[in-house]
Amino acid sequence: MQAAWNTFAEQRKKFQAEYQLLSQPYELRGTQVIVHLLSPVQDTMLNNIRAELITHLRDTLQNYSILVVGEMREMEEKKMMYTPRDKFDYLVEKNPNLKELKERLGLDPDF
Repeated sequence: MQAAWNTFAEQRKKFQAEYQLLSQPYELRGTQVIVHLLSPVQDTMLNNIRAELITHLRDTLQNYSILVVGEMREMEEKKMMYTPRDKFDYLVEKNPNLKELKERLGLDPDF
């Protein structure tokens, strides 16, 4: 399955967005290939190439019951750290001893 998938992905390499979609993780559930989608745009893209992808997989694997389905996955939102204070607060969450060190040395994380 992986080899057939990679072969199709390589054929679509000139279409960068499609190649990126095909490079994302997928999982197998019986005869279904579940593609993990990160946005509605990727869902539209998958719908555009689904017929070709299914035909390629079925012919390559000689399994005519394969289906490709997209499933939306939520991305973890990461808080962006822009200021030195944000970065310092993030590091204090990881290691509370930094706050004590800052106070002992009289440091100003905003500088």
